[in-house]
Amino acid sequence: MIATVPFRISPLPLDAFAALFELSDAELATRGMRRIVADSKPGYPCRVSLVDAEVGERVILLPYAHHTGPGPYRSSGPVFAREAAREARLGVNEVPESVRARLLSVRGYDREGIMVASDVTEGRSLEGVVSRLFSDERVDYLHLHNARAGCYSCRVDRA
Repeated sequence: MIATVPFRISPLPLDAFAALFELSDAELATRGMRRIVADSKPGYPCRVSLVDAEVGERVILLPYAHHTGPGPYRSSGPVFAREAAREARLGVNEVPESVRARLLSVRGYDREGIMVASDVTEGRSLEGVVSRLFSDERVDYLHLHNARAGCYSCRVDRA
């Protein structure tokens, strides 16, 4: 069995989204975004707080560039941000329930942003996959994506 490599999960920064809630629906639409009222839980995982929105809570669905390096793995995709979000502050090896409850695609990148390892796992088994991928010295950081919907979830770094 591989020993657990200490890691830390990072959310997207609150300051990237806070001002969006001041925009009208028309202004959001011109930016390719939309305001939604959550009608189920789970279903609207916030990338700032790393919790699922409550039914009736307002979220914004928007495209977000989560992998911005100059290489071929540069990527963006849809994410949700809750209006009431507070930026998650997670401890070492802490996995939020919104991550643990989902099937995940785990992608390992080197310092140049090139994917060098990957796997798919249930969130409840994430620690083992993180440890195994981080045992590969080429892997500098990980990105988690929700495997079913394909959307970006969060970043994982060695702690």
